[in-house]
Amino acid sequence: MRTPTRIPSRPPNPYEELAELADPDPLADPGPGPQTEPLPLIPLRLTYPEAEPDAKSDAEPDDDAWSPPNHRRSKRGRRRRRSPFAAVPRALKLLVALVLCAGILVLADRCAQMYAEKQAQQKLQQELHLAAAPQVDIHGFPFLTQVLEKRLQRVDVTVPHVAADRVSLAEVRASAHDIRLTGSLPKAIRGAVVGDLDGEVRLSFDDMNRELAASQVRFSRHDDHAVDADGKLTIAGQELRVRAQARLQLSGGHSLSTNVDDMSLDLPGIATYRPGKGKGLTLHHETAERISRDAARAKALLSVPALAERLGVSRADVAAALQSEEKLHRLTGAPLFVEKLTRLNLIDAAVDHPWLLRKLGIDPHLIAALTHIRPPELTDRLAFSFSLPKEAHDLQLRDVRVDKDGIRATLSAADVPVGKTG
Repeated sequence: MRTPTRIPSRPPNPYEELAELADPDPLADPGPGPQTEPLPLIPLRLTYPEAEPDAKSDAEPDDDAWSPPNHRRSKRGRRRRRSPFAAVPRALKLLVALVLCAGILVLADRCAQMYAEKQAQQKLQQELHLAAAPQVDIHGFPFLTQVLEKRLQRVDVTVPHVAADRVSLAEVRASAHDIRLTGSLPKAIRGAVVGDLDGEVRLSFDDMNRELAASQVRFSRHDDHAVDADGKLTIAGQELRVRAQARLQLSGGHSLSTNVDDMSLDLPGIATYRPGKGKGLTLHHETAERISRDAARAKALLSVPALAERLGVSRADVAAALQSEEKLHRLTGAPLFVEKLTRLNLIDAAVDHPWLLRKLGIDPHLIAALTHIRPPELTDRLAFSFSLPKEAHDLQLRDVRVDKDGIRATLSAADVPVGKTG
């Protein structure tokens, strides 16, 4: 007899045991019926993806046990990672530091340069007795290195409005090169020696027009070495137009003066007076034409034998003209008569025959006033000059010229001492 195969019993289910211990469901139907075996509960098992194989052996204990995250530490880490300088290379940081240091050094050098310029301005103002402090610009970089070596490369000095005789110089500009300082550093610098100096002196026409006594006279350029004067002068109560030329001349390399010549004083539409030897009173062309057409004025002029002789009219022709209007008009109507009349000097007639001037339409009192004024008295009103200060005796004026704005003269000097150099 074959022994029946024994089916091994399944292992006890813990969930079934727990179900048996639970209270019966009151809603369940207690009626009879076939008892169905409950379905086995399948336990759920959560699975996680396997971690990457670790280099450690399976036998070794797991040191990286799970632990709660430290949020405080992670926040500090995040702050450090967000710093703007964390990713800046060290070389760049070093470069920025060097630039800042260089900027501080440049600023310190510039401050020292400005202080030295201010001290130089005050010193020059005292030494040269200037009304205003000059402008001093020290060139070259770095400045402190030049001071330590006691040798400056270049210094520019500009002095405005320097008083010079009757006028003031609009500007005196000088550039000094190779300046050797004397004295001990830093505060005991007594002076300097300028190796080479060049500059310019400028006298503007605006200052001349404003400052000269003849305020109604305007000055302008005639050529490279002469100045034109054109304006008005009041003599004997009558306003005359004055014209002259002032030629420039250097005196000893330290001063400039003018020689006024070719002066003329015009009575508008009547005559021109030119002071000086060989000159005198001449009629304008308009006046000469009026005399040639006016019989009474022509006879008055011809009645003075000296004037008739200067006109080239013989005594017989004068006598015939004085007796015949026809011959008079034939004589005075000739084209050469008017031309000769404009070249006739009437100064002698003004002295000997004042009535003749009145007959010709000229005020004899005005001519008398002009003849009593000596030429220097007129030229002095238009003359001007200037000299360099006595303290600047080492400087030399050269190359004087006239441009559209005024008069310019160059300056030059070598080995000029400034202050105490001993």
